[in-house]
Amino acid sequence: MILSMTGFGRGTAVRNGREITVELRSVNSRYFEYSSRMPRTCSYLDSRLKKQLNERVTRGKLELSLTVQNVEAADTVVTVNMELARSYQQALRTLSEELCIKNDITTSLLTRLPDVLAPRHADVDEEQLWEDVSAVTAQALDRFVEMRAAEGAKMKADVENRLNFLEECVGKVETLSAGRVEAYTNRLYEKLKVILEDRNIDDARVLTEAAIFGDKTAVDEETVRLRSHIAQYRSILELDEPVGRKLDFLTQELNRETNTIGSKCQDLDITRIVVDMKAEIEKIREQIQNLE
Repeated sequence: MILSMTGFGRGTAVRNGREITVELRSVNSRYFEYSSRMPRTCSYLDSRLKKQLNERVTRGKLELSLTVQNVEAADTVVTVNMELARSYQQALRTLSEELCIKNDITTSLLTRLPDVLAPRHADVDEEQLWEDVSAVTAQALDRFVEMRAAEGAKMKADVENRLNFLEECVGKVETLSAGRVEAYTNRLYEKLKVILEDRNIDDARVLTEAAIFGDKTAVDEETVRLRSHIAQYRSILELDEPVGRKLDFLTQELNRETNTIGSKCQDLDITRIVVDMKAEIEKIREQIQNLE
């Protein structure tokens, strides 16, 4: 299955009194790059979430966003520092006795003094929270991969159409290059007739020159390799694994063989075909850079 490197997926659920939301989004990258945004209290989950995602995503710059809200219980509790409160109480009592003033200590007064009341996060079952977050992440990941697959299928169809065009161009090059030696030989005879006028033309020398020309401009090997690369390209597109790197290398080979044909052939029609092929290969390369 061909997958694009760009995608988005969202999962949300209420589990064990918590509303958990996970969002995944990715863009192109040569490697797997991971970043996350999550509450500080969930930071211990980060490495485990990265591993979970990396099992199904091998390339792309992936960003995870996690939010966790308690809907059935408070996530913060208030504790009383009794030792400190007693110390304040004793200090105020001593102050009242020493200064002969009214001792009007109240609970309200004590709770307003620093650090008597301290809010803290409620105790969390870390393994239970991991199971809940992991389940919602799997939900988001399924939708994320579905989107990548849908985009990947469109890109695959586009690449296949361009491969068909390249194959047609290879056929045209083969047809045009088949008669190039004979055409060169005829042109050479005509030029020699004009130059030598009535003198005899050395047929052996003409045939030698034609053979040298044919050897220098032969593109049979290049067209055979191009057909082989195109066939291999189609095979790789059917693989159920990440194929981006393989196709990137094969695209370079397509471009190299096409450049060789352009440098060997001096025929104007073949040159035009080579230009069209290079433009098409560049479009394929742009598509391949988006594949996982």
